[in-house]
Amino acid sequence: MLRDRNPDRPRVVWLPLVNRLGIALAATAIASLALLAFGCGGGSDDDSSSSSGDVALSTDTCGELEYGGDGDPQALIVTDLPMQGDSKERSEQQVEAVKLALEQAGWKAGDVTVGFQACDDSVAKTGLWDEQTCTDNATAYAAHEPLLGVVGTYNSGCAAIEIPILNKANVAIVSPGNTAVCLTEESVNCEDGQPESLYPNGKRNYARVVPNDAFQGAGLVTFAQDQGIDSPFVLYAADDPTSTGQARNFVGAAQEAGLDLVGQGSWDPDAKDYNDLFSQIAGAGADGIILAGLTDQNGGKLIDDKVSILGDNTTMPLLAFDGFAQQSTIDEAGAPSAGMFASVPGRSPEKLSGTGAKSVKELEGRVGGKALEFYAPYAGEAAEVLLDAIATAGDERDAVSEAVLTTKRKDGILGTYEFTPTGDPSVGQVTILVAGDTFTPEAEVTPEASLVRAARN
Repeated sequence: MLRDRNPDRPRVVWLPLVNRLGIALAATAIASLALLAFGCGGGSDDDSSSSSGDVALSTDTCGELEYGGDGDPQALIVTDLPMQGDSKERSEQQVEAVKLALEQAGWKAGDVTVGFQACDDSVAKTGLWDEQTCTDNATAYAAHEPLLGVVGTYNSGCAAIEIPILNKANVAIVSPGNTAVCLTEESVNCEDGQPESLYPNGKRNYARVVPNDAFQGAGLVTFAQDQGIDSPFVLYAADDPTSTGQARNFVGAAQEAGLDLVGQGSWDPDAKDYNDLFSQIAGAGADGIILAGLTDQNGGKLIDDKVSILGDNTTMPLLAFDGFAQQSTIDEAGAPSAGMFASVPGRSPEKLSGTGAKSVKELEGRVGGKALEFYAPYAGEAAEVLLDAIATAGDERDAVSEAVLTTKRKDGILGTYEFTPTGDPSVGQVTILVAGDTFTPEAEVTPEASLVRAARN
């Protein structure tokens, strides 16, 4: 049973579970919308073929050009996501959300007709984002003049590679999932002169529609307190700056909140098992375990061994950052994942209202009745931000980038908000999910400002 040690403190809102049965009935109607794929010999109009060839980006990592409007596309937006490995299903749903946004806009942004391509920043060998692939993708985007914006990346490490390349070319990039603080804001954890070093032309070309890890770390601390966790042990994936940064965000907020941290350590994603690691932690006196990292980093085995050595997630609570908040965590860990918690920045799909609720319903139909991944609506929102900016600025890259940063969204997929000068959203809720057959929302947390500052600093 979850408990709030101070019921008068208005920081945690407990959420009901949502039944998704029956929503998939809309899939057939949605699927009937036709997309015209160019570059595959499908068109009989020579001028059309030439025009689409000019707009299409020809790389090994990008799929075919898709366009469902009248005439020919004049501009291009792409998604840049890991389309292989454990993140495949999540990324595929994000792509569907972007295509839905384009369809609803009639494949136009103002007077500009817009085509779309889905690009992959992962490699088959690992199923993870890849530094060279991120570099090559961004270089291709920058050189391709019809390309006005990127929806991506998901992984913050890939974003840190792509942002400066795209910044030099004034290409706008709007992320549905990056959470590393240093992409936009200064922190004691920042390296290599970030964030300023990411913007060599002196202007910001990057925004994200999710709160950063300072909010997520503070939100996890808030939830840990309400679970009665006083002495957590923090684990992070070895040799991964994003995981290390998330751990530091949690530690900073935990110290501000007065928690008694009993230890910190890393896990090796290539290890065969973690029995020795958790045997060592068993003697530390922890009453909760915090994971900062990704399911892709051998997370399933990590969770299995945690339960084997320390007990199930009722006996020893397990809280994780958003890298574990996906169906593959449950699929890989199996029964040991039951009852673990994972945080995600922002509001869960079930809590969205108005336009957001309608979008969620359509997306659930498009994914064939599968559980909707948390970040899918956020990808749709990122696409709508880009379309709004293109409608405002036309087809000039620098103007589009400027328009993104001054966007004010009203009743969009994520509700009403605007971007701060750093490119962060002006809202900062954090959702806590609990694992069963799928991840379902358990609580929505709005962390105190003092904890957010401490997480950042």
